[in-house]
Amino acid sequence: MDFFRNHVERSAFGVCAWLGERMGLSPRRVRVYFIYLSCLSLGSSLLFYFFAAFWLNIGHYLREGRRIVSR
Repeated sequence: MDFFRNHVERSAFGVCAWLGERMGLSPRRVRVYFIYLSCLSLGSSLLFYFFAAFWLNIGHYLREGRRIVSR
């Protein structure tokens, strides 16, 4: 089970882990809350998730670009 969880966490966007780290919560708890919120809001929270994933990915590429330019 740990292998499967680690694989999903590596291949997922990392939004729940990032939110959990910023809010001081376990990423697992954030995922559960996100699932509940998605069910209650009929999936509209998926828009937030994809926007956050896009934003985190862009931020990662910008930070990598700054490191390459500054060398």
